[in-house]
Amino acid sequence: MLGWYTLADRVELLGLLYGGGSVLVQHDGEPLLRRVRGARSGGVISSMSSVTGMTAELLQELDLRPGQRVLDVGTGAGITAAVVCQVCGDEGVVTLDRDRHLVESAALRLADLGFRPHLVSGAGGEGCPDRGPFDRIFLSYAVRRVPSTLAGQLGPGGRLLAHVTTASPSWPALAVVERTPEGTLKCELRAVEFAHRAGHGVDRIWLTEDFRHRIATEPGTWTYVSARELPSTTDRGFWLAADHLLGDGLVRDSGAEHLALGAPGCGSWLRAAPGAQGWHVADRGQRDIWAELHDLADRWRGAGSPHRYRLDFTEDGGQRVSSQDGALAWDLPTPGPVEEGALS
Repeated sequence: MLGWYTLADRVELLGLLYGGGSVLVQHDGEPLLRRVRGARSGGVISSMSSVTGMTAELLQELDLRPGQRVLDVGTGAGITAAVVCQVCGDEGVVTLDRDRHLVESAALRLADLGFRPHLVSGAGGEGCPDRGPFDRIFLSYAVRRVPSTLAGQLGPGGRLLAHVTTASPSWPALAVVERTPEGTLKCELRAVEFAHRAGHGVDRIWLTEDFRHRIATEPGTWTYVSARELPSTTDRGFWLAADHLLGDGLVRDSGAEHLALGAPGCGSWLRAAPGAQGWHVADRGQRDIWAELHDLADRWRGAGSPHRYRLDFTEDGGQRVSSQDGALAWDLPTPGPVEEGALS
């Protein structure tokens, strides 16, 4: 365990922050002030800072200006709050986290830097209505859909950023929500490569080490060469649509040399590698994942190969994602009460 207030640890911490890694902030919800130094084992990581480069890009997207009222949801280590205070001034800044230990620790750290934003311990999805409306709202964790209460606290000309995810960690999106000067919401969903960690209550599915090994080494029930070409792995708009529309939780093995997908729910899997005569495909299980992907690829190309989608808040309280022509569309799920508000 490293501590910022231990001078000998600062060089290593700065190396982690600027070297493209995440910094673990809290283990098993432990108090951070006056905690005992030493190794941690077992349990779970209950808070971690996001990769600094990704956070910096998102803050640039937020377009911060002096004097803006900003709601930072997910205080964590307080890095985002410090940047916002530096740019906007701390008078109109609110930083919110569900864990009071994180809030207490961040308050001390921010005060040491000369910043005194309004700090709140509470559910992220509830925001801070008595301090709004806000010019900018920033979520430091991924959600299944944009918390509607937060969108309601966005003032005219305001902007909200939030990563949107499914149970699969493979193909996230960034929701950009803007309120026009006339008061209406204008929203889009952009396929992105990386996202924040999923918030509290968002169930996740993963490929176990054993499942990854099976995908890489087992013979398929069907093995063949296909001349059909899938969209590239950089065609993230396609894979975002696949994540939502194919269902049953496809997860990509990002460490595999070529395309490797598994569906932990039913045990089906696919691996495919390009060759001189076409794609060498092997799959196993009750699903024909290769055919599912190509059927969707035809629809995606027919919709104009979108990488960005419209995001509409419907009259019944739903959220619907669609291509510009409406040919490709899906609904974001309604979250439970725990998921709507909290940060893990």
